[in-house]
Amino acid sequence: MTSADPHPDSLPFYTAQGYRFGDTVGARIRQLRQSMTRCVDAEMARHGLTDAQWGPLFLIAAGRGCTAAALAQELEVNAGAMTRTLDRLEKKGLLLRRRSADDRRLVMLALTEEGRHAAERIPAVLAEVYNAHLAGFSQAEFQALNAMLDRMLANGARLHAARSAPA
Repeated sequence: MTSADPHPDSLPFYTAQGYRFGDTVGARIRQLRQSMTRCVDAEMARHGLTDAQWGPLFLIAAGRGCTAAALAQELEVNAGAMTRTLDRLEKKGLLLRRRSADDRRLVMLALTEEGRHAAERIPAVLAEVYNAHLAGFSQAEFQALNAMLDRMLANGARLHAARSAPA
């Protein structure tokens, strides 16, 4: 264990000899994400949105992306896929594209009135699906789960930084 490990006496949870993919935390987190995504997709379909479409709408409405490049980076998809998604949103009348007055190379994104109405429904769908996945959890368990996930994310960030650092 590293000196930054708050629990230096903990043993490794996995070994190469006993490693079974489906029994790992990573596999379970992936399964949970897939379950949440399937449920969100089913609910969003009732509002005429696909998985690829609700994310950009939500981020534009929240002010977290006003260009295709910013949305692609935030949603971790390639620029081509984002452009195709934005084409579909524009065709549905949910999105407008406008050249920036300051930099004509930039195409700025804005929601239409219909797009704003669609985006307003997204938080309720997400809250419903995530709450359903958390059914039976106490407030303390919810907070503990978030703390553990935060710790795992911090561990991953440290690992990535250490492995990405120039030698």
